[in-house]
Amino acid sequence: MAQFIKIYNDNPNSREIRKAVEVLNSGGIIIYPTDSVYGLGCDINKPRAVERIAQIKGEKLEKANFSFIFYDLSHISEFTRQINNDVFKSMKRNLPGPFTFILEANANIPKIFKSKKKTIGIRVPDNNIIREIVRELGNPIMTTSVLDDDEVIEYTTDPELIFEKYKDIVDLVIDGGFGNNEASTVIDCTGEEMEIIRQGIGELQ
Repeated sequence: MAQFIKIYNDNPNSREIRKAVEVLNSGGIIIYPTDSVYGLGCDINKPRAVERIAQIKGEKLEKANFSFIFYDLSHISEFTRQINNDVFKSMKRNLPGPFTFILEANANIPKIFKSKKKTIGIRVPDNNIIREIVRELGNPIMTTSVLDDDEVIEYTTDPELIFEKYKDIVDLVIDGGFGNNEASTVIDCTGEEMEIIRQGIGELQ
């Protein structure tokens, strides 16, 4: 059964952060708060964990749209092709925040993600819990939203309900308080112009 731990966004406890990192390092899957909906994620360098998440979501790995969460913008160039100036300025203005920027991936992304799409979603959430986990881990984590079975409410916002539902299929659930039930705004930056392909909770500045 998964561990269930409480971490406060305004002052994340470093011991609890390390617990989450240990789970990721051992190839585990964690559920955590972001600045939009709760996320399901693993270390990008653990292929088995990536495959488990695809199974949980009921998606084929080569078709899945997973994003990477970074601590800040300083390591993004390790995984993406040259970012043009306008895109970079927009990312600087809007991150950390509830946005997913889709960029062209470079050859450094782990082999398991090298689908035909050759793109990568970039997240830097305005949430100290998940950013501290990523910083302590030392590389990005792969992330996808925790979805609800309810047709009216798309995303589960109560961490205790999330734990009840996922306790036997993930390794750790973090209670970071109630989440939002609106996802991040997705901006495609791979064409000539930046294009909003999903308007979510974030208003692009």
